[in-house]
Amino acid sequence: MSARLDYYAASPKAMKAMMAMEALTNGLSIEPALLNLVKVFASQLNGCAFCTDMHSIDARRLGETDRRLYSVVVWRDSVFFSPRERAALAWTEAVTLLPQSHVPDDVWEQLKGEFNDTEMVDLTVAITTINSWNRLAVSFRQKPSV
Repeated sequence: MSARLDYYAASPKAMKAMMAMEALTNGLSIEPALLNLVKVFASQLNGCAFCTDMHSIDARRLGETDRRLYSVVVWRDSVFFSPRERAALAWTEAVTLLPQSHVPDDVWEQLKGEFNDTEMVDLTVAITTINSWNRLAVSFRQKPSV
């Protein structure tokens, strides 16, 4: 399946706004290693091969192990993630799958136990941003480079 269109060329103004949001997200309070795990997981949930590939590469550049990257999708059954990472991954899943989850109270309580108020907002902004990127890439069939 080939790409449907180059959304950067089709709407530079919209993409400038997306890039600004991405830059903001990367400068917030969430540590880069955790931010990449969140981006990989949300991208997996959304079926975005392009973003899953890109953020896995970014995570590895920051020292993430292959073993943990392979286990993100099964984080509940993995022993490789800290309580903070587990809370972030549960929150990522609930926010990404909002129509199905409605962000349950137990996930909220788990998040509150590991993150302060600023971090909770920053994490949620990061999740909504990667979800927006996923929707662009999936809708317009952007694929990873081979």
